Amino acid sequence: MIIMKFGGTLMGSAQAIQHSASLVAHSVQQGEKVVAVVSAMSGVTDTLIKVAGSAENGDIAFANDELALLRNRHLNTAHELGAAPDSHTVLEIRELLETLRQTVVGVYLLRELSPRSRDLIVSFGERLSAPLMAIALQQLGVHAHNLTGGQAGILTDQHFGNARPLPEAFDRIPARLEGLFGADITPVVAGFIGETREGAITTLGRGGTDYTATIIGAALKADEVWAWKDVDGVMTTDPRMVPEAQNIQHLSYAEIMELAFFGAKVLHPLAVTPLQEHAIPLRVKSAADPAFAGTLITGKAVRNRPVKAVTAIRQVSIITVGGALVGVPETVAEIFDTLAKAQIPVLMISQSSSMANVSLVIQNAYAKKAMAELKAAFAKADLVRDFEFTENVAVVAIVGEGMRGARGIAAKLFSALAEEGINLLMISQGSSEFNISLAIEDRDVAKAVQAAHKAFDLEKAD
Repeated sequence: MIIMKFGGTLMGSAQAIQHSASLVAHSVQQGEKVVAVVSAMSGVTDTLIKVAGSAENGDIAFANDELALLRNRHLNTAHELGAAPDSHTVLEIRELLETLRQTVVGVYLLRELSPRSRDLIVSFGERLSAPLMAIALQQLGVHAHNLTGGQAGILTDQHFGNARPLPEAFDRIPARLEGLFGADITPVVAGFIGETREGAITTLGRGGTDYTATIIGAALKADEVWAWKDVDGVMTTDPRMVPEAQNIQHLSYAEIMELAFFGAKVLHPLAVTPLQEHAIPLRVKSAADPAFAGTLITGKAVRNRPVKAVTAIRQVSIITVGGALVGVPETVAEIFDTLAKAQIPVLMISQSSSMANVSLVIQNAYAKKAMAELKAAFAKADLVRDFEFTENVAVVAIVGEGMRGARGIAAKLFSALAEEGINLLMISQGSSEFNISLAIEDRDVAKAVQAAHKAFDLEKAD
């Protein structure tokens, strides 16, 4: 059994969907059981977010114009894939489009966009693309049936926008899908979405289609999960910054989680977590070159080199909280408690050796809210006096399990950056010892990535 995930680019047009369907059909015709997990068509999720925001702000004309374009795009794609105008699947797409329109009108009338309503609107991207994949598979002679994540058994908590699967989901999924396999039907599951016990639609966070695939893979105890991409696999760094970047043949679960957390967009940061218990391999494969092995991700690291990859996160800020914090550990605890209650993620943490201040790296999307929350929390505190905000920051990280116990890694990294005249704002090493991350000025990102990549000879193939 193989779970195959297809991203937005691979679902972006009728031609792209036909090619993706051919990859599924090839495995099915070889006698393998396949679950296809699909993202929204490229650009649709961003459009739906804009539509939801414009409806809340009263601009229903913009929302209607964008919905009309989405309607035409999906119906035209269904036609290009060979679906008859009165077919069951096309009628299903039309019904979904009408439900989407009504939901957006509801937001407009109330002028209120709750997290629950936002998840419902955004979910339509995947709910509309799954029927398109089913049409393409039917045209190739593969019996297929499309389902939402909830219909496939993905039960989640009520953390709208960033939901997590509940333990009972791993029993529900086989119960929902094994009957389809018994009837020789290939399930096509809308990625990125689940549902609460009450039936409300939730989303798993951006990039959540990867997560959907691995949740289903773990529940079905699949042989492998394949994440089809428009690249050869996981690269040593972003090839747009370093054209000499190489494909990485093998990564561990821990390594890919670090890379994803620190900006590598190839996978959802939590994608491998469901696979770990059953040691299910994950492959990142190229849809343009299906015969190429891509990148294999397993529980065991291959320590052929200390550093496997360099990655970067842009659009972050540093918040420094200062004052007389020496010997007052409860103040530091309150800083993180304040941010946790506001659901603000922290990327990096650094405390001065004098314990006089704490610095936090936070994504720009949360930075101003974080500053306001911290100032409010310590408004009457005598010990906390200073709040410093630094913008135009980026984080560069090197990752590799071979770094653990290896001498000279940090020295080589710092020397390479120093030779380029790059100033280090913060330094952090994970307790696992296979990640060193640095906060630098955003303007130096490309130079820093290029210098680190060269320093560890990552332009050489594995």
